[in-house]
Amino acid sequence: MPRFVFISSCTHPWGGSEELWAGAAALLAETGHFVTIFKTCVDPNHPQIRRLLALGCRIRDLHQVCLPHSIRLPRPLVRLTGRGPAQRAMRPLVRTHLANLNPDLVVISQGANFDGVAYGDLCRISGHPYVMISQKATDYLWPSDKDRIVMRSAFQNALRCYFVSQHNLQLTERQIGERLMNAEIVRNPFLVSGTPLPWPYTQDQSIKLACVARLETGEKGQDILLQVLARQRWRNRNLSVSFFGAGHNGEALRELARRLDLTHVEFPGFVSDVESIWKTHHALVLPSRTEGLPLALIEAMMCGRFGIVTNEGGSAEVVEEGRTGFIANSAKVGDFDHAMERAWAVRQQWESIGKAAGRAIRTMVPPDPVASFTTRLLDFVKSPASQENSYAYTHKQSQ
Repeated sequence: MPRFVFISSCTHPWGGSEELWAGAAALLAETGHFVTIFKTCVDPNHPQIRRLLALGCRIRDLHQVCLPHSIRLPRPLVRLTGRGPAQRAMRPLVRTHLANLNPDLVVISQGANFDGVAYGDLCRISGHPYVMISQKATDYLWPSDKDRIVMRSAFQNALRCYFVSQHNLQLTERQIGERLMNAEIVRNPFLVSGTPLPWPYTQDQSIKLACVARLETGEKGQDILLQVLARQRWRNRNLSVSFFGAGHNGEALRELARRLDLTHVEFPGFVSDVESIWKTHHALVLPSRTEGLPLALIEAMMCGRFGIVTNEGGSAEVVEEGRTGFIANSAKVGDFDHAMERAWAVRQQWESIGKAAGRAIRTMVPPDPVASFTTRLLDFVKSPASQENSYAYTHKQSQ
């Protein structure tokens, strides 16, 4: 049986960016393949980690790779070990592990688009075949000139570079100054059944919006939405917004809502049952400052709900303005207010817009993204040279 190694550079105990590689690792382990995982911030109690361990996967914390298993780094030091210099310092140890494992394929999953290139460069130097997944690329965050050289080399020498949106691919090509002929668009697994839900009706005819995202303003921009809701016309409308999620800006956002005297917002926290959100809410509002392709948007559309989103990452690649959702020109209060106003003006059509969103997303996302991705990995092991360089699914070209 082929041997697979997965390396995740996500600096959180778990994130949506890890669902794709974790799903593939589990599917490979279930079918008898040998799977080893190197991941940052391993939480042995996380359901996904428990599942992988139960399937026989070997898991090693990258933050602890240079330490005995019995020694754990203090939390303040963990963040430091995820940075470039620390990754480079760990390279000889990771290289030794890879030499001992002798994998048929290494899958490197990045939370962004260059936080794991050190591992790709290591595979290139040591001759291990590898693919790279990039879950996000940020317009305002570019690699240094020195890191850019390593980044370009790591991408160009991978068997395949997977991106979750056309925007992220094109931005990465600008950042490295080369076109990636080995690039492909893939989709992340969604945590809903994929069946459209009945339209929610409320006794008082009120409209309920949901903002589903980590409570981290630097990326998800919930503060923008709160400022929009503080405008007088939104205060006077029969509308409420629920902020689902948790994160390190949670208390700051709650305090901002109190300071703005917003009585029509609530913070229910993280909810694992995503479909339960869309059984009672009419649309997604996501004022992101940066994105890859938000899973919350895909899931909302799968459930027959549309999104009011910003033109960040790949959101505009799956949303058609006015027909399957509404797109703010930028992550600014004024622009997001205008997008919400356009949606509000046609609120009698929201149910039909949600249905159109559901039909549209099914042409862009496969029924089982994990199975599709796993098949690609197995094909590389069987015959790497036979893979054509093509994009995976129908998607809108970036303007």
